[in-house]
Amino acid sequence: MLLDTASLYFRAYFGVPESVKSPDGIPVNAVRGLLDFIARLVHDHHPDELVACMDADWRPQWRVDLIPSYKAHRVAEEAPAGSAEPDEEEIPDTLSPQVPVIEDVLDALGIARIGAAGYEADDIIGTLTARARGPVDIVTGDRDLFQLIDDDRGIRILYPVKGVGTLQITDTALLREKYGVDGSGYADLALLRGDPSDGLPGVPGIGEKTAAKLLDAYGDLAGIMAAAADPASKLTPAQRKRLVEARPYIEVAPKVVRVATDAPIPDADHTLPTEPADPEWLEALADRWGLGGSLQRLLATLQG
Repeated sequence: MLLDTASLYFRAYFGVPESVKSPDGIPVNAVRGLLDFIARLVHDHHPDELVACMDADWRPQWRVDLIPSYKAHRVAEEAPAGSAEPDEEEIPDTLSPQVPVIEDVLDALGIARIGAAGYEADDIIGTLTARARGPVDIVTGDRDLFQLIDDDRGIRILYPVKGVGTLQITDTALLREKYGVDGSGYADLALLRGDPSDGLPGVPGIGEKTAAKLLDAYGDLAGIMAAAADPASKLTPAQRKRLVEARPYIEVAPKVVRVATDAPIPDADHTLPTEPADPEWLEALADRWGLGGSLQRLLATLQG
C-alpha cells in the first residue's frame, strides 16, 4: 500500500475540525486525522507493506522548465535563483507546522517514509509501483495517478470519496466507464484535456469527452498527432488546427504529466510495523502533541 501522504493530510486537515489541538493549543487536526486514516486503511485492507510517499519537491524544476505554468498558481514564495531549495507552496498557515510532526510520528512508528530530491510523491509512487512484484493499492485523492492502474498487475487506486471510510476502488473497468480509457491512456487524456489545478493548459477546445473519443479512434497521443498530420484522416478541420497549433505543448507535456518510474529512491524496509520503531520517542511525541486516541487506535491496529 502506497500513500500519497500530502493528499491525505490535506484531506485530514480540511476534514477534522481545527479545534483539535495539542495541550498548548496548537492545531493537530491534520496529524490526528492522518493517523486515523492510516488505522482505517490498515484495518480494512491488511497490507503487508506500507509506504508513506512524500513530496521532496512539490514542483520539480525539470517539469517547470518544460511547462512554466506547472503549479505556478500555487507558489507562495519563489526560491532564490540558483537555490537547491524548492519554491514554497501556498498551504494553510496552521497546516504547514503540522507536517514535521507527521514526519516525526511516522518515523517513530517505523512506517517507511520515502521521498527523493527533485521528485514529487507521485514519482515515488510510480517508481515503487514499477518495482513491485505483487499487487499494489495506491491511496490518493489525485486523479493523475489513475495512469498507473493495471489490472494485469493488480494495481488499483483507492480514491477517498469521503474520508477514507468511503473509498472508490478504481480499476480499469471503472476508468473505462467514467473516462473511456484504461490506465495507460489516462495520462494522454489528462494531457489533452488539461488540468487547471496543476497549471496544465491542455489543448484549447479539446475537453475530456473529445479527448476520449480521439484516443478511442487513434489509439494514443502519437496516433492522434499522426492523424493531425494526415490530410486524409477523419479529424474535423477545427480539431486538426487545434492539435497542430498545440504541437509545441504536446511535444513536452508527456514528460510533465506522466509520473516518473525511475526516481532515485533509497532502500528501505517497507514491512508494516507491528510495534513502534522508537517507543520512547513516540510516547514523547504523543504527550507533546496530544495525539491521544488517534495514535492509540493506530497502534492497536498495527498490533493486530
